[in-house]
Amino acid sequence: MLGLCELTGCRRQALLAYLGETLPEPCGNCDNCLLPPETWDAQEAARKALSCVYRTGQRFGVNYVVDVLRGKEDDRIRRFGHDRLSTFGIGADLSISEWRSLFRQLIAQGYLGIDVAGHGSLRLTEKSRPLLRGEQGLMLRRQRKVEKEKSKRERKLSGLRAFDRPLFESLRVLRLELAEAQGVPPYVIFHDATLTELARRRPASLHEMAAISGVGESKLARYGQQFLLHIREYPLPDLLRNNLSDTVNETLYLFNSGKDAQGIAQERELKLTTVFSHFAEALEVGLLDVTDVLPLEAEEYTQIVRLMEHLDVCEEGRLKPLYEALDGAWDYGILRCVLAAECG
Repeated sequence: MLGLCELTGCRRQALLAYLGETLPEPCGNCDNCLLPPETWDAQEAARKALSCVYRTGQRFGVNYVVDVLRGKEDDRIRRFGHDRLSTFGIGADLSISEWRSLFRQLIAQGYLGIDVAGHGSLRLTEKSRPLLRGEQGLMLRRQRKVEKEKSKRERKLSGLRAFDRPLFESLRVLRLELAEAQGVPPYVIFHDATLTELARRRPASLHEMAAISGVGESKLARYGQQFLLHIREYPLPDLLRNNLSDTVNETLYLFNSGKDAQGIAQERELKLTTVFSHFAEALEVGLLDVTDVLPLEAEEYTQIVRLMEHLDVCEEGRLKPLYEALDGAWDYGILRCVLAAECG
């Protein structure tokens, strides 16, 4: 089945051939016919693989042969003397998964057989001889690197801000306790989507809680007070009680947790300029002190302010002349912070 998945040709032809039938032309309807896969010239790698199978005595399975090809330091390999073979370590340029893919395709295409009675050892077939001697080429499917799909857990958390997650986790624990006490599944109490909204909106009253999707009259009456008491144990820091965007508040939350601009940029995978721009928005509404967020000495800050006054930056609102006058010594994000602090 794995070999069928990695075929580069028509899948219908392969399936019919397996059942003893022949399809003269590719079907034109399977995925490989409609969107031919990316291939690579695997002749040299295949010859290395076949040669290694032969030189190790055709007595071992794929994993062992791959270890020999990649030159793995292993007691078993040394015990058999295979670390002295000419094929030992000649395949270090390919990863383990790439070699396994190649072997699967060699097996699927009939260049290698599997000795089931010999505990899965690989055997050369008659078909492999021309390939091993270099008399024919071989194009194989290139293994694609697939991004790891986010787990269900990650997808559930993706709608939450960093500072909402501790409350969300705590609400899940409360939900589980209630569910176990009643002998029902947790989702009968509230779905995760409802807990997410509770964590984000933090209702302060039953009236506010009733406006959240998934909280009907019956559930509000049964569980409302317990969940409200729980939510009150996780108040938002004063810094985050604002009308700024979620992404700005994510930055402020990390800043409030003790991280500087560089640390926030690394954790959030943002440009440093973006982080300082978030600080600038908070400075405009008086949530931060400029001396706490900027990596500037007093003299440097004074120099920037004097130039701002000279260039009428507060009136013009344009940072480019200031940036150029400072010969690009300071990032635009830092200048935005100074502008927000000085010009409001």
